[in-house]
Amino acid sequence: MVKYTVKRLLQSVLTVLIIVTVVFLLLRMLPTDYYFTEEELIKLSEEAKQDRLRAAGLTDPILVQLGRFYGELLHFDLGTSRRVQAGVAGTEIMASRFTVSMKMGLISMGVSLVAGIAMGIIQTLHKDKFFDHLGTVYIIFVNAVPALVSYSLILVFGTRIFKLPSLYSINDVARTSVLPIVCLSIGSIAYYALWTRRYMVDELNKDYIRLARIKGMSSKDIMVKHVLKNAFVPLIAYVPASLLLTIGGSLLVERFFSIPGMGPLLTDAIGRYDTSVVQGCVMIYAGLGVIGVFLGDVMMMIFDPRIKLTGRGETR
Repeated sequence: MVKYTVKRLLQSVLTVLIIVTVVFLLLRMLPTDYYFTEEELIKLSEEAKQDRLRAAGLTDPILVQLGRFYGELLHFDLGTSRRVQAGVAGTEIMASRFTVSMKMGLISMGVSLVAGIAMGIIQTLHKDKFFDHLGTVYIIFVNAVPALVSYSLILVFGTRIFKLPSLYSINDVARTSVLPIVCLSIGSIAYYALWTRRYMVDELNKDYIRLARIKGMSSKDIMVKHVLKNAFVPLIAYVPASLLLTIGGSLLVERFFSIPGMGPLLTDAIGRYDTSVVQGCVMIYAGLGVIGVFLGDVMMMIFDPRIKLTGRGETR
């Protein structure tokens, strides 16, 4: 298991490196005019522009630039912002934004896990009855209706009925975070409810459950000791990836509620052609996604003893 874990970790690091490299090369294919502001393009002479490009290393061969970029990554240097916050280090900008997204993401993830799994259990216990049908309607609605429409409905009901603020404010974090957290949670709640119900129903129809009933085991013991335990194992692989990506922030939700998190930062950096910030944001998102998949694989092996590493290639 240790050898497999190390191998998967190295594959994850390589995947992130490839993604970041591709983004770096694509950004370097942009015209050099994007390096300058509109005012600088008008005022600076062609010689002055070339001097600035040389000073920034943008006239060097692409392999030289790439090597320099790798060296900066080893020192956790993501460059300096030129447009979003001119002159400020990219790591400093992203650290403050990431903290906001992390706090909101962790809360929404906790809400999603508790509410989604509880809904799936209730649907299973009342299979083909009112609560099961009600949960199914919710799941279908969340998956069928565009996210922006769902967020708009939540915003309308939240502001008019519960009198909650419509925009995020650092002066009233608790109240202004309620609606964004609800929006971040509704999709994951539907996911966990759907798969918890599906896995539990599958377990209830298996032969070992029938055998347990014949032996006189109570329904409560069957549900707790067998069904819930075995049904939760497939969900484990999704939890780390979902958690890390939620911490990374939501592009739509954070933009919708004017939250100063990672989502608006990436879109702002792209719109302003701030290549240093774009590269840093992409690296964070790629890292979160890849690490999430890696942790999901490891957790599956830890929580499910039936999963073994077999064969010379040590595949599952």
